[in-house]
Amino acid sequence: MTYVALVLSSLRRAIPRTDCGLTLAFAPKRITTRAIPERQFKWNRFLASADIHGNEEVASNVARRSDKSLQSGREKRRKFIGMAKAVDRGQWAVTYSPGGSDGSSFVSKSGLPDLTKTFCVLGIESSCDDTGAAVVRSDGKILGESLALQREIHEQWGGVVPALAKNAHEEKIDEVISDALEKANMSINDVDAIGVTVGPGLEICLRVGCNRARELAMKYNKPFVGVHHLEAHILMSRIPSFENYPDQGALQSSVRANDISARAMDFPFLALLVSGGHCQILKCLGIGKYSIVGGTLDDSLGEAFDKTARLLGLPVGGGGGPAVEALAKDGDPKSVKLPIPLQKRKDCDFSYAGLKTAVRLAAEKICVERGVKSVDELPHEEKANIAASFQHTAFRHVEIRLGRAMDQVQKEDGIKTLAVVGGVAANKELRSRLEKLCSDRSEPWEMFVPPPRLCTDQGSMSAWAAIERLLVGSSDVAEDQEVYARYPFSFAASNINEP
Repeated sequence: MTYVALVLSSLRRAIPRTDCGLTLAFAPKRITTRAIPERQFKWNRFLASADIHGNEEVASNVARRSDKSLQSGREKRRKFIGMAKAVDRGQWAVTYSPGGSDGSSFVSKSGLPDLTKTFCVLGIESSCDDTGAAVVRSDGKILGESLALQREIHEQWGGVVPALAKNAHEEKIDEVISDALEKANMSINDVDAIGVTVGPGLEICLRVGCNRARELAMKYNKPFVGVHHLEAHILMSRIPSFENYPDQGALQSSVRANDISARAMDFPFLALLVSGGHCQILKCLGIGKYSIVGGTLDDSLGEAFDKTARLLGLPVGGGGGPAVEALAKDGDPKSVKLPIPLQKRKDCDFSYAGLKTAVRLAAEKICVERGVKSVDELPHEEKANIAASFQHTAFRHVEIRLGRAMDQVQKEDGIKTLAVVGGVAANKELRSRLEKLCSDRSEPWEMFVPPPRLCTDQGSMSAWAAIERLLVGSSDVAEDQEVYARYPFSFAASNINEP
């Protein structure tokens, strides 16, 4: 046993000091780190400021509390093994429910704009690796938008590096906001409210946008809305097509400009949310009211695309999805046999971890057959076949699970409209296949998909989600707003009107 291990072993009964939300897990031969709950983190911070050296009673109590907390955490995790992630089953301390326990008791905590006429919202987005801002009018018109991409920053690392993303957000946030306002020919004084993404996402990145939005809302006394990132994606399917309004001038003073019936699609509807971090099927009942019909057990569809892109040596700075989609166009989707996940499981959940492994093993087998040492050495045709086969199998998995969900909600609720949202919804092959899925049903469904540029993260989605919240009388307090890496929809609110 090394000297360091001996020292650590002597401190086994005390919780170590931590300033980063991690606690040391001691073992005779190694040191590992383990994430701890926020309440445990606060307790550790308290202990770090207390003098427990030489106090065996205090140290013993500390050890018992620590062990009990860790054991409780393990039991909770075991309880949800085999179930979809990011779904509230009563285990989360913070959930999203702007309408309260009944789902419809909305409160304007920081005021509302004048809802008798059109109003404008500044939206800010910084949940991951791109900095976005936009000014959107309540009739759906995007007046000005700006987006700072970080592809070149993360390209060399093969994925998003949170610390680098945070620094880039800090460098670009003011520039992006100013650019969006300038394109809208407005100043911050002219906007009527401010909305910003507060979760889920990378916490250190979310904080950059949230802090700036809070400062602006407090300084200029504007109504403030903390936007849920996934709800913002979903609600982009409802943004009106501005070209549908024949008389734009009349809208400026018309109450119809804020008429919720002018939305592209009405509640309730079914949504397929597919992105780099999430993969869910949701029954959308209203603002803040979403029932999870199916979710991923492990990885998201977007993450599977990213991993496949890296395997094939493709550029992933702008996301692996577009790179795999482009390569797949040159390949045969049936050339590489891959298993469709969860064939024996008759529910609506997803799983992509096994498919990622199957793609890697198939690629390694092809390398052996072709007499090359790595996938990088395979010819373009072979890589294209792997990409096409992966994409075909991944989308077939979506078709099967989504088809089952469509049967369920049509039978139970009479729903026959589908929204396809999130970054992966920009994939043309997925759009085409889901359109066919909807049209081939005995009772055809109507499908809504935002334009490709509005599927990915940008400021307009935050602004529009804030508009939807404001129109039902809901706003938040800027001073109190926190950000959340995990921010599931509330179980209580989402199951209102459930059969």
